[in-house]
Amino acid sequence: MTESIAGTAEAIRVTVRAYLAALASGSSAAVVDLYADDATLEDPAGSEPRVGRDAIAQFYSAIDGAPQQTELMSLHVSGRSAAFHFRVRTRVGDAAYEIEPIDVMTFDEGGRITGMWAYWSAADMRRVG
Repeated sequence: MTESIAGTAEAIRVTVRAYLAALASGSSAAVVDLYADDATLEDPAGSEPRVGRDAIAQFYSAIDGAPQQTELMSLHVSGRSAAFHFRVRTRVGDAAYEIEPIDVMTFDEGGRITGMWAYWSAADMRRVG
């Protein structure tokens, strides 16, 4: 494996872990900082794409002030893309919910997210408390 390929893969792993930590923190600004200026987001995949950091910031504003628990289950990096399975637990009122989406992301040479597709549906969400 060449140094640049290994370096790119490690940068992607760092970004994915930072993404999950930012989600857990309940800070949309921390999440949006990981995206490239002209990035796209489909959450869930197949929904209307959000294009650019302003649209992405608006989407993630829903997590502001709502810390969550996240756990990386698996991560696979190929070139400048990654697919990862993770668990997120969040509270809505007095109830706790858990979901295990699979996200697919593309990255630029600096490890910033250029595209994100989240694979999940409402049927995947389960009440856990």
